Amino acid sequence: MWIAYCFGVAKPLEPLLINSQCSVAAIVMKEIAVSPLDLDSKCSFTPSLMRLMGFFVASFVLCSVFFSLSVVLRDPPSDAALREPSSLTPLFPITQDLDNETSDSVEVQQDKLLGGLLVDGLDENSCLSRYQSAMYFHKWLSEKPSSYLISRLRTYEAQHKQCGPYTESFNKTVEQLRSGQFSETSECKYVVWISISGLGNRILTLASSFLYALLTNRVLLVDPGKDMTDLFCEPFPDASWFLPADFPLNAQFNNFSQNSDQCYGKMLKNKVVTDSTVASFVYLHILHDYDDHDKLFFCDEDQKFLRNVPWLMMKTDNYFIPSIFLMPSFEQELNDLFPNKETVFHFLGRYLFHPTNSVWGRIVRYYQAYLAKADERVGIQIRVFDTEPGPFQHVLDQILACTLKQKILPDVSYQQDAINSSVIPKSKAILMTSLNSGYFEKVRDMYWEYPTVTGEVVGIYQPSHEGYQQSQKHMHNQKAWAEMYLLSLTDVLVTSSWSTFGYVAQGLGGLKPWILYKPENRTAPNPPCRRAMSMEPCFHAPPFYDCKAKRGTDTGELVPFVRHCEDMSWGLKLVDSYSYR
Repeated sequence: MWIAYCFGVAKPLEPLLINSQCSVAAIVMKEIAVSPLDLDSKCSFTPSLMRLMGFFVASFVLCSVFFSLSVVLRDPPSDAALREPSSLTPLFPITQDLDNETSDSVEVQQDKLLGGLLVDGLDENSCLSRYQSAMYFHKWLSEKPSSYLISRLRTYEAQHKQCGPYTESFNKTVEQLRSGQFSETSECKYVVWISISGLGNRILTLASSFLYALLTNRVLLVDPGKDMTDLFCEPFPDASWFLPADFPLNAQFNNFSQNSDQCYGKMLKNKVVTDSTVASFVYLHILHDYDDHDKLFFCDEDQKFLRNVPWLMMKTDNYFIPSIFLMPSFEQELNDLFPNKETVFHFLGRYLFHPTNSVWGRIVRYYQAYLAKADERVGIQIRVFDTEPGPFQHVLDQILACTLKQKILPDVSYQQDAINSSVIPKSKAILMTSLNSGYFEKVRDMYWEYPTVTGEVVGIYQPSHEGYQQSQKHMHNQKAWAEMYLLSLTDVLVTSSWSTFGYVAQGLGGLKPWILYKPENRTAPNPPCRRAMSMEPCFHAPPFYDCKAKRGTDTGELVPFVRHCEDMSWGLKLVDSYSYR
């Protein structure tokens, strides 16, 4: 300090502050070129000692300044308010072994691409969820997609690029559709999915239609309806999956029914289906009200005729994949695609359905605000099929009976005001989704008024309560899609019987939920719930027909990997064949 004072660069109480008239550079120049007699008379050292001391002081000051500048420039301010906030924070920080950086980098890339399910190189900013979702699915299945499924998806993407909207092949086939004259060797053939029903049904049927397109070497085109473009990103590179607005049959979509002349079931009834003719297009009616002729779609013999039709227009509100697994002509291909049968919707859903940026923003904001920091996340999806809005006491009783009995939620103590604990309590975040807020309020109040017997801290959250289903309302469907996705990010899931909303959540999340039985006569069932056999959705209206024997049969008893659903005794669902031999 006193040395700096001798040189006039700092007062005794202000070390390292450089005087405006004496910079560090000037000090060094003085030591090199100026006689010690020119120095301030305050310093009374001998000339040689003074010169030597000046050299060391100048060196010390320079080193100190340079070191300080390097630290300031290298390290950002510690105050978090001065940092640029990240739009997304990974659930778990990615740590790398310095000796194995290359392998870790490959593993991170594989996680981003969901084990190879997704293709790299698409514009990330146009669809943030596509590559960021891996950070939030922290319980990614140990089983990866098969190499054959990945190979077939890459092949399909190339086919879609060649045959997608406004390509040369597409334009040629559309012209043939307008003229009604088709070639059996048409380069591209299509399945057109027509948008109907609620959002959960649309997601399940779109996955079903895509698998059918994949198995029959067709290109899937999606009727955008009123809001599909606002809900889902484009899944395929270099070509849209949305049907163009000028497609020649768009105006007929609403009128397609079982009475349409182009309806396959009616064509069979009228016996106009022959091997020598190629229809201009065929309408496939696979809705819940389809008849026995429509259901022949699931017979190999009928697929021979459909194979030559360039345009198949499809309306469906069913997850019909389980019945496709009963068709012998697709058996080997499906075995190669999905060695574990209960992963079908999980892999197809993670491949196809990426929330748009507006929906993804809702998901991320809500997750980070309410769910991210909890030790465990529990999803409870409530759907009541009743004409009155509720809430109903018997439904609340059923929810609590299931979740408390299965230790999904901790019980509360009515005898004491607090639980003494010397350790930091574990936290549970409970995400409830329902059209009604009454169930959420009751459960929230229970944990507000009484402590848990385990000492756990329980937070109850419900993003929205729309009152009733509004399938054609734009914002309603954005909220619904965000809530399905949030439920899929939980660790434990409770769902309602018959609900496609819950099916989507469990399938995307790879979760085997606890299913609440459907109440009868407004009475809570006993037992209140059961564990699902698999994460797969249920096909609510399957055909009960043996195509080969041409007679009725129980299609839930034909193969070990297609069983009747837990929540609908006549429905069909896929299960892991190794677990049910």
